[in-house]
Amino acid sequence: MTQPTSPLQSPLELVNTSKFFKGKAAVKNVSFSARKGEILGFLGPNGAGKSTSLRMALGVISPDEGEALLFGEKPNLVNLRRVGFLPEERGLYRKMTARAIISYYGRLKGMDRKASLTRADEMLTRFGLGDHLKTKISDLSKGMAQKVQILSTLVHQPDLIILDEPFSGLDPVNQQDLETLIREEHARGATVIFSTHIMEQAESLCDRLVIIGQGEKRFDGTIDEAMSLIPEHADISTEGTFDLKAALCTTRFQISSDKTDELGHHWRIDLSHGERAQDVLRAAIEAGAPITSFTPHRAKLRDVFVSLVDKEELCSDVQLADKETCT
Repeated sequence: MTQPTSPLQSPLELVNTSKFFKGKAAVKNVSFSARKGEILGFLGPNGAGKSTSLRMALGVISPDEGEALLFGEKPNLVNLRRVGFLPEERGLYRKMTARAIISYYGRLKGMDRKASLTRADEMLTRFGLGDHLKTKISDLSKGMAQKVQILSTLVHQPDLIILDEPFSGLDPVNQQDLETLIREEHARGATVIFSTHIMEQAESLCDRLVIIGQGEKRFDGTIDEAMSLIPEHADISTEGTFDLKAALCTTRFQISSDKTDELGHHWRIDLSHGERAQDVLRAAIEAGAPITSFTPHRAKLRDVFVSLVDKEELCSDVQLADKETCT
C-alpha cells in the first residue's frame, strides 16, 4: 500500500505560503514541515488559519503565494493515496453501514474489496464497535459515527495522517481511545499531524509543535523548547521578618517579594537560568529560612499558548477564554 520515503524527505511541507479570501489574508507567509515519523501538533485558536493551511497542504485549495509539497512533490492523485485526512467538517453517507463506509474509503485509497472489508471488521472490533458492523450510520450515536469516520481515515494505513480537530465532540472515553489510536499509528511509523486548540492532548502526544495566530506562525519547536519560553518558578513563605531575598543575594535566583501578611512573607523565585525548584528549597534551608510553605510551579502548554497568541484572538475562542485571561 505504501511507498518508501527518503529519510530526509518531509511528508508535508509548506514553503512561504499565503492565502487570501476577499482581499484578507487567512494565512500569511507560513512555512513549516512535518518530519518523517513524528507527531506534530498544529495549534491555534479558532480562525487562526489552521484548516486553511492543511487544505493548501493537501491541494484542496491552492496557495496564492508559496508552495505546498507532499512527499517532496505537489499534491497529486498518487501521493494523496498515502495520506489519511480527517476534516474538521464531519460527514458520512448516512444510509451506509459502518463496515461498508470504512471499506469504501479503503477502496478509494487503492485497497481491494476483500482486504478493505477485513480491515474494517478488525478496526471496528478493536475499537468497541464490533456489534455495529452492519448498523447504518444514521442509527449510530454521534460519538460512534465520529469514531467510524476516524477509522475510515486510517483504514489504508497511510504514511501521513492529518487530523483536523479530531478530539472535538468526543467524550473523555473516546478521547482516550483516539489518543491510543494515534500512538499505535505513530508506533508503526506513520507521521501524524493534528490540528487542535485542546492543549492537554497536544502536551501529552506531540513531539513538536507549530503554533499560529492570525494566520502567522508564532512558534515552531519541541515541547521542551515551548516550555522554556515561560520559566518555572517557586513560591516560598517564611515566618516573621526573615528576608529571603537578602539571605540569598549571592545566588543567581531571581527573588521578589510577592506579599506580606499576618503569616509572614511570601516570595516568588523565577527559575530562568536552568535552576530546579529543589535547588531553591535547599538554598533557603541552608540559609536558615523559617519556611512555612514551598510550592514549585511548572508552566503548562496552555501558558505558553496564551503568551504567543493575541489576547483578542484568544478571547474569541470559547474553549480557551476565561475571566483571568480576558479581563
